[in-house]
Parts: sequence; structure tokens; C-alpha cells
Amino acid sequence: MNKQLGSLPEMLTKMGLSKKETAVYVAILELGRGTVTQISRKAGINRTTGYTILDSLSGQGLVRISGKQPKQEYVAESPDNFLTLLNQRLAETKEYIQAAEEFLPTLKSIHKVEDRPQVKFYEGIQGLKHVYEDTLTSTEPIVAYAAYEDMHATLGDYFPKYYERRAERGISIRGIVPEGPASRERAAHNKEERRDIAILPNELFDISPDIEIYDNKVMIASWREKLGIIIESAEIAHAMKKVFELAFAEAKRIESDARANQ
Repeated sequence: MNKQLGSLPEMLTKMGLSKKETAVYVAILELGRGTVTQISRKAGINRTTGYTILDSLSGQGLVRISGKQPKQEYVAESPDNFLTLLNQRLAETKEYIQAAEEFLPTLKSIHKVEDRPQVKFYEGIQGLKHVYEDTLTSTEPIVAYAAYEDMHATLGDYFPKYYERRAERGISIRGIVPEGPASRERAAHNKEERRDIAILPNELFDISPDIEIYDNKVMIASWREKLGIIIESAEIAHAMKKVFELAFAEAKRIESDARANQ
């Protein structure tokens, strides 16, 4: 990290967290998960204050609640969420965003990640936006099954900018989608939006949820139930990628045959 940026707690407070929020955030990253008592003790604050701070961090998407009282615990979300928060708060302050990217590896280095697979649920419109923001952390091309008609009907104002940001980050996508006006519209922008899709007749491929596979994650966006799910499992993601490759090859063949018969 650039020495001029200062220590990690200093940087976190400069990025908008209070001193106590910083202490609790670093503590929960190091623990991975814990009760209010465990986290407060590690952060050096009292338990009552710990509840308040953890609720604040939860509202900012930096931690989440697992289980119910009396066994309720708080779990550290991926440090990538902190960069997403900053991009939202400081969209026009490039200096701070660049600084955040510099110290993100430090946050990740102290984040204790459980070995077992994780499944996270996010509800409502904001939950759906959250799971799409997570796809922008991908370090590899995304593969997907998508229904543009439902996607755009629900989050029409969100997606044009999302496609632009994904392309700017160099993240390409391959997908299988049902026939429809929105699918054809997106296909017209495949090149600039770094997309390769196979468009299939609705009688063969009529789906609503969007399923995207990237890194060790499987993201599911249920448009009708307004529910976002992220499954974090290297084994499951690997299997889903293999299934997609078989499906994509066949989808391209069907698409090619349909064009030849027109």
C-alpha cells in the first residue's frame, strides 16, 4: 500500500467510517463471524455500542446477520462490498476510489473466509441490484442463462449503465437467452458490451430467472419472486460451467440451423 495513504484504520475513517465502525469492521473481518459479545470484545467497545455499530455496518452491506436469537451471529461480507459502497458514495471522487482499490487486498488478507460453501439471500429490488453488483467483481468471463424481457421490465433504468460498467472492467459474458425484442436489442450491442449470446425460440427455452456463473460463484436473480441468491462454492460453480459449455454449443448449433432455414 502507498505509505502516503496511512494505516488501514486511518484509511477506513477517511473513506467514511467512524472510528468505532472501523474498529468493529476490522474486528469482524479478522474473526469472519461472531456474536456481538465476541466482536465487541475484539474491537475494544462495550456490547451495547457493538449492537448499534453492527446494525450500521449491516445497513451498509458490510456485514450480515446469520441465525436468530439467542444464537444470532454477525458475518463479514466480502471486502469487495466496501469498494461497491465507496463507488456509490464517492462516484465522482476518483482519488478515493483509486485509494480504496489499493488497500482492498489488505482488507482481503485479514478477512477470515469459512471453507464451507456459502449461500446468501437478498430480497427486493435493492437485493437484485446487489447480486448484479457482485458480478462486477468477476475475474473471468461470465457464463449465463438470462431472460432480458424480465430483466429490463424490472430494472430497466439499471441495466444500460450496468452493461457499460461491466464492459469497462473488461468482463465479457456468454449466454443463452429466449427470443424476444429485448434479446434482439441487446444482441445489436454485443460488441461494445462484450457479449456473445445464443438466442433460442421460446418453445425450446422459456425461462425467467437469470443465472450467472463466475469465479467460484453462481448468482440467481428471480424476477418474479424479487429474490437474489449467491451460492459461493468452487465445486458447484465448476459443475455449472461444464454444463453451460455443453448447452452453449448446442444452443449455437440450433441458432445456426434456424438462420440457415430462414
